[in-house]
Amino acid sequence: MEELRVLGGKPTLKGLVDAFERRIIGDALSAASGNQRQAARTLGVLPTTLHEKMKRLGLLRREAGSVAPIALAG
Repeated sequence: MEELRVLGGKPTLKGLVDAFERRIIGDALSAASGNQRQAARTLGVLPTTLHEKMKRLGLLRREAGSVAPIALAG
């Protein structure tokens, strides 16, 4: 399971929301074969919004041919 922010031994709302967004974005990117514009369209957000969310969540490609790991539960 992916790492969640915890407070007092319990996941925080921010940590749970981030994990949920990672899962949804990861699923959309997989369905779109990695095409960020298509994934953004599927999610109903602008490509720039998707890019910023991916950046915040650590889902952007780090270098050519290499992608940041996406831990998906389920």
